[in-house]
This record gives sequence, C-alpha cells and structure tokens, in this order.
Amino acid sequence: MNYLASIGSYAIMIKEVFRKPTKWSIMRALILKEIDELIFGSLGILIFISFFIGGVVAIQTALNMTNELIPKNLVGFATRQSIILEFAPTFCSIIMAGKVGSFITSSIGTMRVTEQIDALEVMGVNALNYLVFPKIIALMLYPFLIAISMYVGILGGWIAGVFGGFSTSADFIEGIQLDFIPFHVTYSFIKTLVFAFILATIPSYHGFFMKGGALEVGKAATTSFVWTSVVIIILNYLLTQLLLG
Repeated sequence: MNYLASIGSYAIMIKEVFRKPTKWSIMRALILKEIDELIFGSLGILIFISFFIGGVVAIQTALNMTNELIPKNLVGFATRQSIILEFAPTFCSIIMAGKVGSFITSSIGTMRVTEQIDALEVMGVNALNYLVFPKIIALMLYPFLIAISMYVGILGGWIAGVFGGFSTSADFIEGIQLDFIPFHVTYSFIKTLVFAFILATIPSYHGFFMKGGALEVGKAATTSFVWTSVVIIILNYLLTQLLLG
C-alpha cells in the first residue's frame, strides 16, 4: 500500500509541476542555472568513465578472441555495440542517478528542512514548478551528454585496442562500420530522454516530500538513488523489449 501511495503522490507531483508556471524571466535564469549544474557539471566524470570503459570493452573482447576463425574487426564491432546500445544510455544514467540525483534530492531536501519551500508557498509561488520544472527542461539536454559519451567510449576502445596491440586501426574502424544500424542510435536517445525525465523527477520527489532534519536529507538522497536506479533498470528492459524486440 505504501508503494501505491508513493506512486499516487508522485503522479500528483508531476501534474502540479506543470500548473501555475513561474514568470518566464525568472524561469529562464533558473533553467540556465540547472543546465550549468546538472549538464555541464557532469561532463567531466562522464568523459572520464566513458573513455576507460570503452578501453576495457575493447581489451576484454580482444582477449576472448582465441579462435583464429573469428574476424579481427570484431573488437571494433563489439565496442561500438556495447557503448551505443547499453553503456552510454543506461550505465551512464545510473552514474548520473548517483551524482545528479543525490544532488537534486539533497538541495531540495535542504530547502524543505530550512523552510524555504514553505516561504515560497506563502508568497503564492508554485514551489514544484519553481524547483522541479527547470530541472526537467535542463535534463532534456541529457542526450547531448550521451552523444559525447558514445564518441569518447568508442575513441577509448580504439586507443586501447590499437596502442595496446590488440587490433590494428584499420580492423577496428572496419568493425565500427560493420553492419551499422542507425536506429540503434535513435533507440539510445529515446531511452536517454525517458531516463532524463526519471533523473529529474524521482530525486525531486524524495527531496520535496521528505520530513525531518539534516540526517533525513542524507537518507532521502540514498533512497532516491536506489529508486531512481531501480526504475531506470526496469524501464531499460521495457524499452528494449518495445523498441528492439
């Protein structure tokens, strides 16, 4: 019953986010601030992780190619498929649930604890629209991060494969081009947009409706990370079945 009540209050929150919008002059500044914090602030960690994960995928693929009959371009092919289909959209989103999700929950939760949200509501401001809507709009740029993650991941695989002596540059690039299906990129971006909405709303829900003091802010951030990750994994399965099944 608690889960059903939580889902109901989450749905009500989403509805309230889009009611009684804040003035555009104020909202524009809030959106730009969120883009800087949530998108550009996450660029460094995603580039770092993507580069080395791409390298690991290429090395592990090469080390498991023990049969001489296996074509040498498989290293590039496997790296491309792994990065585009799963690593960039899904694994990066779970990382973002830890970085961005915890930040959103703790920042909104701190505002709840210090009664700043109550002050907004007393002034007649729709606090949910003021706090959550800019985050949703900012994270609609999340596919920009994932596109960079795809590029850097494949680049990391190429560098690890070629300079590690596991593949030649020609074989790796041939593998990248082999049987390329453009819809796989579209599929990844569709997943990314859905995950972006989850990353913006579930952490906001846990921060906005938390109760207690400073200790509970930390607990709410942990809970939001767990639930955001669970929902992302479940939606990943459903979207994969729907779009590729």
